[in-house]
Amino acid sequence: CEHGGDIYRATKRVKWPGEAAVVVSVAHVAKGKYAGRKVLDDNPVDQITAFLFHQGVSTDPVRLSANAGKSYVGSYVLGMGFTFDDTDRKGVASPLADMQRLIEADPRNREVIFPYIGGEEVNTSPIHAHHRYVINFGERSEAECRHSWPDLMMILENRVKPDRLKLGDNGDARRRKVHWWLWGRYTPALFDATAGMERVLAIARVGQHASFAFLHSAVVYSEGLIAFPIPTYAAFCALQSRPHEVWARFFGSSLGDGLRYTPSDCFETFPFPDGWQAHPVLEAAGKEYYTYRAALMVENKEGMTKTYNRFHDYYETDPRITKLRDLHAAMDRAVLDAYGWTDVPTDCELLLDHPIDEATWGRKRKPYRYRWPDPVRDEVLARLLALNADRAAAEARAGRR
Repeated sequence: CEHGGDIYRATKRVKWPGEAAVVVSVAHVAKGKYAGRKVLDDNPVDQITAFLFHQGVSTDPVRLSANAGKSYVGSYVLGMGFTFDDTDRKGVASPLADMQRLIEADPRNREVIFPYIGGEEVNTSPIHAHHRYVINFGERSEAECRHSWPDLMMILENRVKPDRLKLGDNGDARRRKVHWWLWGRYTPALFDATAGMERVLAIARVGQHASFAFLHSAVVYSEGLIAFPIPTYAAFCALQSRPHEVWARFFGSSLGDGLRYTPSDCFETFPFPDGWQAHPVLEAAGKEYYTYRAALMVENKEGMTKTYNRFHDYYETDPRITKLRDLHAAMDRAVLDAYGWTDVPTDCELLLDHPIDEATWGRKRKPYRYRWPDPVRDEVLARLLALNADRAAAEARAGRR
């Protein structure tokens, strides 16, 4: 499309006719401008973009400067020997009883031991509770750490240093080998961004569902989390809504059946509605949804993964899940209206995520999702792509790129 080609016919999401469990799209491309009728999924259209939409642009979305400094990957500790964790079955982490003993013996140890949380806890705990702690020496020197926290350094010498010494002698590997008492990657920008905040938004980097939650800021987030130093329900509404979810699923990568949420592709390129972090209508819709979901998870003793498994279950009839679906649609409506897209419907259906061969699928759980029909999803994606291009052009004209 960017080099003189013109797509004149396309069929999306076709089950491969052979034995391979593959879904493909079929596109017909002409060299030069095509003068005949164009057809997309058996419907006549004026245009077919490189993304196989009937409108919008054919160029990849670009990172917007307006979104810079608002998303951070958690800290890469590199060594579970830094942690205190009673659930560790490999014998690498230290027991929580050892942590308590060390703090009682020398209260200064508390200065460098912090609660530690990853994507699994956020998704499985009904209250997003942590159960681990981690030693964090920041960027301090070996001499300072040995002088102030000798007992903790002894733990790291026994549980971290042996594996670090096995690393190579090039680049980051050598740095981590030489500075074995420090994390694999420290994140001062994240700590600075969240300093003084009561809570931040977060999402697991990999998960079945694009589920956002508020976490306390005085916690170390693992590299399995993406943190957003934005504390408002309005921001939660914008991120948890389907416009952002379909964008993240389209431009993010996948891991098995799960979504791999990468900030550079999913967040930094996303054209949010104007005033999205403090929009009063988004604030109200997001607060109602979040409060109801939090109470529901506690009541059911189920975390976000189990809750959204039920949310997307074809056979789920619990009226409480039905209400959660309704509140989600209300958030979607608020976000779409904030864009000015009042003509886009929010009705969802339990639809397969991709075509399957019923004869060979067997008794496996079918990939149903409570979502927008494909035409609605593609309409919103096409508009978001066009908006990203407009925002990028405006930032360029203003000298912000």
